[in-house]
Amino acid sequence: MSPTESATTPHSGDDTQQPNESGAQEPIQEQTHAEESGQNAALEDAEHHDHDHAGHDHEGHDHAHDHAHDDGPTFNPECTRQVDVEVPAEEVSRMFASVVKRYRRSARIPGFRAGKVPETVIRKKFADSIRQDVLEEILPVQFRTAIEKQGIQPVSQPQVTSLHLADGEPMRFQAAFEVLPDIDIAGYDQVKADRPQTDLEDAEFEAELNQARESHSTMEPVEEDRPLADGDFAQIRFTGLVHSEDSAEAEGEAARPIEGDDATVEIGGTNTVEAFTSALRGAKTGQQMQFEVSYPEDFTEKRLAGKTVAYDVEVKGIRKKILPELDDAFAKQLGEYETIDAFKEKLREHMANDKRRRLESEAKDKMVGAFVERFQFPVPESLLQQQIDARLDRGLRALAAQGMSTDQMRNLDFPRLRAAQRDQALNELRGSLILDRIAAVENVEVTEEEFEVQLQLLAYQAREPLEALRKRLTEDGGLTRIREQLRREKTADQLFNKLAA
Repeated sequence: MSPTESATTPHSGDDTQQPNESGAQEPIQEQTHAEESGQNAALEDAEHHDHDHAGHDHEGHDHAHDHAHDDGPTFNPECTRQVDVEVPAEEVSRMFASVVKRYRRSARIPGFRAGKVPETVIRKKFADSIRQDVLEEILPVQFRTAIEKQGIQPVSQPQVTSLHLADGEPMRFQAAFEVLPDIDIAGYDQVKADRPQTDLEDAEFEAELNQARESHSTMEPVEEDRPLADGDFAQIRFTGLVHSEDSAEAEGEAARPIEGDDATVEIGGTNTVEAFTSALRGAKTGQQMQFEVSYPEDFTEKRLAGKTVAYDVEVKGIRKKILPELDDAFAKQLGEYETIDAFKEKLREHMANDKRRRLESEAKDKMVGAFVERFQFPVPESLLQQQIDARLDRGLRALAAQGMSTDQMRNLDFPRLRAAQRDQALNELRGSLILDRIAAVENVEVTEEEFEVQLQLLAYQAREPLEALRKRLTEDGGLTRIREQLRREKTADQLFNKLAA
């Protein structure tokens, strides 16, 4: 176990700081920003993007929504190209004859021996299927030939229109598709990037060290007869009634008492509602009291926001948090460390590396953001929709990790969520396309060694055998996406080292 992991592992040996079954902690403690934002924030912010391309890997996740586009997205006219294709009648007739012959060999029709069904019967009975098979045999090949002749590389599936297909007649169709735009990146090497100050501060190290102690703390009852003081944890039983001048509200949910039989309150705690701290500070075990709490309009427990609640509270006991000593015995609890100095050294090293990576990653994001602001160009709508898909997938994985059920996910407003993701997805996609263009200019390539290291890391993270992962990614095109993303990251690294002051 790394020291960083040890230092941030929640203490599980005592449940006194967890909400009890009655939800008693809700009126007592202010929630953190992450709690306040809730599940929708996971979709709004959807994780750090790392300049993901529209082909972002989201295989292996079965989400409750379906954000596929049955008819394909509406293309961006500025990125749309079209080819008109005509296939000679002779070639069409040969393909019809070949497909009909295949049907004759396998068709089983009462009254006829296998392989002896007349061609006219086959053509009549299987007309639609034969036409579809001919179409699937001819169209992809002819489309590919047409775009190769023109040197065009589509980034979307073609949308076929004006199709004419009949035996003995020329086949004609039009195919529209999207292509990457021409991206002018002149002056990209003149963009300035700021190199952040990444030195680890002593205060940061001490805070993490204290968190390690906090996460391994224990709670012990206070036996001496003394009043509650800051830093103590009061065990309380309470009942609260919400004041309401609205008669309908007074008879509804607000009339239901707020109760807790064994809640825990940290006196002076940063998350403790100040009114509870003020009322309980100086109280003793067995003492009963009444007081009111006026909650602000933006209080995170919606039932209490803007309300005044009258509480009856009884102090059942006092508990004190006991922090472990920073000694060799504590170090051994945290991992394979013989001394506390060895743990501190490793913790400092991990924190320094993490801070450097985090701040440099943020600086690279700003650098790419400067590219996006400087170089404006149209983007294919098909790629943009894929990027939105990738952001939604990341958000849904986050919601699933928070405990949202499949049924709850199905009730989300996906059109609204898709619309909310569009601007950020557009910037991400533009950033990826700019990095791709710069990589081509700078001749940046991913070595096989770099690629294999990444695959091994992914296999470790997925707890999947390397060859099984490789096979799966080969089948669904994931290997190409991973190589593309590595190339972008390598390009961003090289640019940052060149441009950062």
